[in-house]
Amino acid sequence: MRAHEIDYRIYGEEMQYVEIELDPKEAVVAESGSFMMMDDGIQMETIFGDGSRKDSGFLGKLLGAGKRVLTGESLFMTAFYNTRSGKRNVSFASPYPGKIMPIDLTRFRGKFICQKDAFLCAAKGVSVGIEFSKKLGSGLFGGEGFIMQKLEGDGMAFVHAGGTTAVKELGAGETLRVDTGCIIGFDSTIDYDIEFVGGIKNTVFGGEGLFFAKLQGPGTVYVQSLPFSRLASRVWAAAPQTGGKSKGEGGFLGSIGELLDGDNRF
Repeated sequence: MRAHEIDYRIYGEEMQYVEIELDPKEAVVAESGSFMMMDDGIQMETIFGDGSRKDSGFLGKLLGAGKRVLTGESLFMTAFYNTRSGKRNVSFASPYPGKIMPIDLTRFRGKFICQKDAFLCAAKGVSVGIEFSKKLGSGLFGGEGFIMQKLEGDGMAFVHAGGTTAVKELGAGETLRVDTGCIIGFDSTIDYDIEFVGGIKNTVFGGEGLFFAKLQGPGTVYVQSLPFSRLASRVWAAAPQTGGKSKGEGGFLGSIGELLDGDNRF
């Protein structure tokens, strides 16, 4: 089944959204919560999974949707159909600051592997599944988990990433080491494994985690500068806790600061 051929345009710099132009009877599928706006004549339909297997029957659709639970996503996705005779637009927004990246699956031999929360939307007919790491080490210590999303088909898909993105083209045997959370996605030809940082000082005091992701070419790797997990941890660390004080203000240095600024009253 060929995916629908869609046109698109990406707007914005830091908080981007993608506007997708649908010809009559064309459709796009998206994760719940990513919808931004749409023209009159676009019809929404909640579907099991990605709706890429029309003839698989209810059980097949249920199993396909059930796989999405393993990646932390909803059982359901939303399809947006153009029911009018002319072109209509529907837009989807990135959930946090960063970039929306168009992925033409024909350039990746019909398969692209990405972080489990990276997928935003895709042309109807693109299959959104799961990809298990082939190696136990990647599964146990992969940081973001050994279950990743797998985008398959011959259409356009869109993934989002935090901060600034980098694209690395790796030759045969060429290796790139990346923080596990900074991976957006990579070619299906990339060999993915986990490597121990090594060294007592690095392990205990390095602050960068115990493991790197080791990516070996040939293939393309997409990297993000600000994974959502890192952003969330910084926000949590700075958020006010009980008594209106931030998490870091309860220690020894915080107490000295309170004495200096006269916050303590005797």
